[in-house]
Amino acid sequence: MIHCFLGYDQREAIGWHCFVSSLLRRTSAHVAIHRLDACGLPQGSNEFTMSRFLVPYMMGFKGRAIFFDAADMLCLGGVAELDALFDDRYAVQVVKHDYITMNTTKYVGTSMECPNRDYARKNWASVMSFSCGHDAWRHCTPEYLATRKPIEMLTFEHMYDHHIGSLPNEWNRIVDEDQPLEGAKIAHWTSGLPAFPRYMSAPGADLWRAERHLVTDLPI
Repeated sequence: MIHCFLGYDQREAIGWHCFVSSLLRRTSAHVAIHRLDACGLPQGSNEFTMSRFLVPYMMGFKGRAIFFDAADMLCLGGVAELDALFDDRYAVQVVKHDYITMNTTKYVGTSMECPNRDYARKNWASVMSFSCGHDAWRHCTPEYLATRKPIEMLTFEHMYDHHIGSLPNEWNRIVDEDQPLEGAKIAHWTSGLPAFPRYMSAPGADLWRAERHLVTDLPI
């Protein structure tokens, strides 16, 4: 069983359901889907900014699990392939992006509109393969996370560098930052979901609308 924790924000609910559909249609393994909202923790630009770091705690600090931002993503590969890359030498494995955003504001024209800040290790935490029993996660309890700032967690300030392993880039391809859609296993729209009017022509938006059609049975 592959445990998948998927970030949920009511304002992007259709994105969450489309991601679930895309993941389940392509999986060759049994998966458990866990919807992850704010869980009572402080929020950033979305509800699950902080709660994603509760995954090892929610797993009882045992086994492994995968987190996806989900709400602004589409799964184009089999999640079993990602699970097969698990390496328990690391506390977490991520795609180690290194870029400066082209989009200084995100979610333009929606109630979520906010500055799109640049920071170290930006978007590393948007796809994470967790080794939940690793000692590096033992302090990440609800009480601890309630005292931290989102930027401290998103940049992994709480963790030694050698605890952070790498995943291939195709498992978190930021298609609205000029990263190629071709070959992507996860397509990620970090500035805005193609459901939002401003982003209806974003790279790969046709793929997202096709998935929405399957979910909602509405014309594309």
